[in-house]
Amino acid sequence: MSTWNLAKEAVRRRLYPAYEARMVRALPQDQIPKHVGVMLDGNRRWAKAVGRDTAHGHRAGAANIEPLLDWCEEVGVEVVTLWLLSTDNLNRRSEELEPLLEIIEEAVLTLAAQRRWRLHPVGALDLLPSGTTAILKQAADTTRDVDGLLVNIAVGYGGRREIADAVRSLLSEHAEKGTTLEELASVIDVEHIADHLYTKGQPDPDLVIRTSGEQRLGGFLLWQSAKSEFYFCEAYWPDFRRVDFLRAIRAYAQRERRFGS
Repeated sequence: MSTWNLAKEAVRRRLYPAYEARMVRALPQDQIPKHVGVMLDGNRRWAKAVGRDTAHGHRAGAANIEPLLDWCEEVGVEVVTLWLLSTDNLNRRSEELEPLLEIIEEAVLTLAAQRRWRLHPVGALDLLPSGTTAILKQAADTTRDVDGLLVNIAVGYGGRREIADAVRSLLSEHAEKGTTLEELASVIDVEHIADHLYTKGQPDPDLVIRTSGEQRLGGFLLWQSAKSEFYFCEAYWPDFRRVDFLRAIRAYAQRERRFGS
């Protein structure tokens, strides 16, 4: 790093904490999102940019999860959904996918061991290796009684798959009750399907953040995000900082949510 860049970094380290503290104080407490969804995007591109391999990028991304949860707690967020691996990602080459799954497993075990957050896996767990599924379920069991931030761990997650699974679950439930298709068709509404989503019983996300500059949902929380606000950040996920998070929260607080009215 050049002398000029080192000097800029030193100034940034001195000034940003005060700037961030002012941002936190200025946030209106009645405008804080209760549920924040985060698309942790850009690990591979970050790794390429710094001249390292893909696994290094995923490890750097995993290391940024705990700070994010701290920031969420700091401002009063109650639910966080972290999209760590999509159903499409499961089609990656085994030499990339297997280390990525190991990194995710390690990250989940580390979060669970602290017993600060209540972890809830969301996704098509039947598509994952049995070892990964077991760790996700173990993390949920270990933290079930934790009175803290609810953290949805989205692994093997796809929004279309979730909706299909919800409909399948709904049909199976009514088949067991002996409900005919005609009877079900006459009463089914959006709440019936919502009750069978991976996030059933939770509030829908107020704010969805995507890092890396991409401005699309890519299948994230398709059903739940119908009325969400979106914030797209240029930083790759490993470079996503507290100030970036606070700017997203500030942008959300400044918006007037109309909900179609």
